[in-house]
Amino acid sequence: MNELLITPTGLTRLEAELDRLKTTERRASAERIRRAAETDCDPSANSDFLIAREEHAFLEAKIARLEQRLAASEVAESDAGDDVVDLGECVRLRNLDTGVRVAYELVGALETDLEAGKISAVSPLGAAILGRRKGETVVVRTPRGETRYKITSISEVV
Repeated sequence: MNELLITPTGLTRLEAELDRLKTTERRASAERIRRAAETDCDPSANSDFLIAREEHAFLEAKIARLEQRLAASEVAESDAGDDVVDLGECVRLRNLDTGVRVAYELVGALETDLEAGKISAVSPLGAAILGRRKGETVVVRTPRGETRYKITSISEVV
C-alpha cells in the first residue's frame, strides 16, 4: 500500500493547515523578526532576533515538508463497498483476548492521530484490517506479540 495515500477529508485538512502556515504563521513570524530586529542595532548579538530567525527557518522547513508530502500523496477513493474495511471508514473491533472494544478511523499515514482515533492503514493493526469484512477475525503481529481482533462493524465516517 502506498504510504502517502490520503483520504479526501485528510487532504482538505492538510491543505488548510498548509494555507494557515503560509499565511497567518508566516506573517506572525515575519513580525517577530521585525520587532526583534528593532530592539538592537547589531542583529548578530540580538538573541531575540536570532531565535525569531531560527523559528522562521523551522516554519519554512515545515511548510516545505508538507508541500512535498501533499505533492506526492494520492487521494484514496473507497471502492470496496460498505462491507469491506477501506480508508476513511470507522471500524469497531473487539480484542478477543481481553474483550476490550475499540473504534478507529482508518486513514493514510499523513493523517495518523492516535488521540483522535485515527490509525494508519500501514500500521500493523491498519494493515491487518484493511480489505477485511465485518465478522472476520484478524491477527495483529507487533513487537509485543500477537493480538486477535474481531471486526464488529464498519461504517462511513461522517
